[in-house]
This record gives sequence, structure tokens and C-alpha cells, in this order.
Amino acid sequence: MKKVPIYLIILILTFSCGTKRVIYNNKTEEPKKEVKAKKKKPKNKKTKQIAIVPKIINTEDYVKFYSNIAMDEMIQFGIPASITLAQGILESGAGKGRLAVQANNHFGIKCHDWNGKKIYHDDDEEQECFRKYDNPEYSYRDHSLFLSNRGRYSFLFDLKKDDYKQWAKGLKKAGYATDPKYPQKLIDLIQRYQLYKYDNIVLKKKNKPYKIKKGDTLFSISEKFNMPVDAIIELNNLEGDNLIVGQVIIIKK
Repeated sequence: MKKVPIYLIILILTFSCGTKRVIYNNKTEEPKKEVKAKKKKPKNKKTKQIAIVPKIINTEDYVKFYSNIAMDEMIQFGIPASITLAQGILESGAGKGRLAVQANNHFGIKCHDWNGKKIYHDDDEEQECFRKYDNPEYSYRDHSLFLSNRGRYSFLFDLKKDDYKQWAKGLKKAGYATDPKYPQKLIDLIQRYQLYKYDNIVLKKKNKPYKIKKGDTLFSISEKFNMPVDAIIELNNLEGDNLIVGQVIIIKK
């Protein structure tokens, strides 16, 4: 056997046993991650304010619920709370009338220069246009604005804030209502439900003593201090209408 030269063996081994290279592409991109689409949060929609309207069973319930609103209107606009409440009771049927129930209109205010919601209702004429509110409180505020922004009612604000009798008569004089008995109806409501006490709360009026003089009667004292006879009797626990000269009674300051 012939000997194979050493250099030939080395040459054969070099080509037959050479390592194979695996070339990697450095630019090879990694698998893309699946991107989940972000869900858009729904925009907060403004929810419509729901009017909180109490269940009115009687006039006392009406006064209890709306007296604070009437006093607040008195503080801001100077309209006696007693007048506002009496008008609300009378015009809305103590919150049970159609305009109050379906339109939150407690004062029978007609459309006039009104761009808001409307309701049609038979009044002096058939199907007259009345203002409609989303909330009874808006009706109270519009009542204050209605009286304070119209020149024909301006003289009312020169009256004393606790003189509900003159306010009642002034409203009729200014043309708020066509009913000739309108002032007396308001006065009767104020006295029956003692609505004047809410004026006193706002005005921070206190009781003061009064000494009976010759010729004084409960009626004359009532007229002098603009305080109902029944209120004088109740405040002083009087059993009758007989007064004695020198007697001291309490009246609203």
C-alpha cells in the first residue's frame, strides 16, 4: 500500500471537516406584539336634573316645603315671604293645580317675552300661553324677577317689607290679577296660615310689650301693628276680646 503524503491528508481534512457557519440577520425583527385597541371611555353626559317635588297633601305641607325658598327670595329681592307664599298657594291650588303639576308654574305667570318651555291653559281666555319650568324653585325665582324687573311693580318695593296688606293691594293695583277679591284672598291666606311669621324671621323681629290704653281694641291694635287679631289672641293666650286699660300684652315688633 502506497503511503499518502502527509500534506495531502491535511488538505482533505481541512475541506471535509470545516465548520458550517450559520449567518444570523441582525436586522431580523422580533415578532410584533399584538396591540390591543384601547377602549374609549364614554364621555360623561350631563344628566338632566330631576325636580324634587314633594307630595302635597294639604296647604300646611305646601307652606312647610316652600317657606324656606320664599324666605330666601325675600332676602335676595325684598318681596315679603308671606306674599310669595300666599300667591303660590292661591295661584297653584297649594301645588295641586294643573300648571303647578305639569309645568311647575306656581304663580300663573304667562309667557309674555318668554323663550323657554311653554304650556297652554284656559284662564281669562282659552288656551293662553304660560311659562313652564323644570323645577318649582325656578318658578319662585322667576316670580321674584318678574316683580322686580317690571316698572309697574316698582312702587311695591317702597312699602315696608312686613306690610303684607299693602303689598296685597298693590299687586292688584299693578294688574297682577283681574280678580277684584285678589288682595283679600291673599290677606286671608296670610292670616289663616300665619305666613307673616316668615317675614318676621327674615327681618329678625322680636316680641315687645304693649300697654293697653283707653280706647284700644284688638282690632285697632291689629291695624296699628299689622298683626292679625287671632295672632294677638294666640300669642297672649287671651280668652276673649275684652282688654283692660293698663294691661300689658305682647305684640310682634
